[in-house]
Amino acid sequence: MKEEFLHYLWKYCLYDQDSLTDNENNRIVVIHPGEYNRDSGPDFFNARILIAGTEWAGNVEIHSRSSHFNNHSHHRDHAFDNVILHVVAENDKKVFNSRGEELLTVEIRFDPLLYEKYSDLINNPFTIACQNEIQKLDRFFIRHWINALLIERLQEKSDVIMKIFSETGNDWDETFYRIITRYFGFRVNTEPFEMLASALPFRIIRKHADNRFQIEALLFGTSGLLEEGLFKESLSDKYYKDLIREYRILSAKYSLKPVHGWLWKFSRLRPVNFPTIRLSQLSGMLSVAGGLFSRILDANDIKQLRVLFGSEASSYWDDHYIFGKKSNRLPKKTGLQATDIFLINAVIPMIFIYGRFHVRHDLCEKALSFLEETTPEKNSVISDWKSAGIEMESAFYTQALLQLTEEYCRKRRCLQCRIGCKLISQGKTMISQNELMLEP
Repeated sequence: MKEEFLHYLWKYCLYDQDSLTDNENNRIVVIHPGEYNRDSGPDFFNARILIAGTEWAGNVEIHSRSSHFNNHSHHRDHAFDNVILHVVAENDKKVFNSRGEELLTVEIRFDPLLYEKYSDLINNPFTIACQNEIQKLDRFFIRHWINALLIERLQEKSDVIMKIFSETGNDWDETFYRIITRYFGFRVNTEPFEMLASALPFRIIRKHADNRFQIEALLFGTSGLLEEGLFKESLSDKYYKDLIREYRILSAKYSLKPVHGWLWKFSRLRPVNFPTIRLSQLSGMLSVAGGLFSRILDANDIKQLRVLFGSEASSYWDDHYIFGKKSNRLPKKTGLQATDIFLINAVIPMIFIYGRFHVRHDLCEKALSFLEETTPEKNSVISDWKSAGIEMESAFYTQALLQLTEEYCRKRRCLQCRIGCKLISQGKTMISQNELMLEP
């Protein structure tokens, strides 16, 4: 019997409440189960119970077996001296706190169908354990959980962004520059793009916002991709040599130190996703971006954001993918799908987090509405949810479902998932409809 399952039963009162009695057979009435504690210390704080007309207030500790209290060294820990009730699946031993006082220990009884349902979910071989049952649930209930999951995902992104915000001396423009540069790596080259943004501050980029060639020189030079020997055919390439010449002047002026060129990955990437193409597209965005962050805050619909971030590589790259080697002519403009992925992961979270930081509810609402306007993402995770009968109306849904998959389904945290909680609770036939509105 897993303790997390017993926590779930206790938290939502999904047990036979008449079975709780003390050593003198007095019924224990649970007035409030307490506040669930996920950190060290007793499992539930500030519980309230009634025994023989006397109300007790304190903490509740839960174990599969009562002897686990000693196994976990709680009998030596003063933090457990205020435990008023020890709830167990099996009472195999009397236990005492650090003051030598015996704990009131009770065995919890429950409908075995609940544990069967729980076991079925956590032992399911599919990523989405409830894929065959989720359609039984009310769509409004799922939507409510989707909303919470999206905010949770944005909060996680907030932690990353606020760390960068602190590192940049509370500079929103510099923070935004680092975030968008990082996401230009599209996972494969995320790390070198992050290193590039740290090595080449936005304050330098901003000074050359009216000269795209200089921005390209700064980006390519500081990226290390102008290092001799990286591209065999580049030695006779005029554009390549011009970039080197310009970068030497600018790097001396700003004391820039390039990252290592060998960090960039080209293999197993489609040529349009080569870092050379992405860097040129980034330069196009930054060369007209004197007030890029203020522009995204002023945008009123997703179309305006797509225009801002649908950048095109410079004309040299129309017939190149790497320096010095010609290819078929094809302008390298960021596609709609790539632009939307970029907006979903970098731009829209920045709007939301900036709005939260400054208590601008209008910006938070605007960010959420942008996600509602954005086309749903397409990947294997989303395909699995579609197969399970969940229709994606927008990126608002897909972002929430990615959060659900990554943080709950794959980790088998069914008892912390509202969907999992509700499906498990339906194994208990005597439960009321009010009890079914579970929130982890």
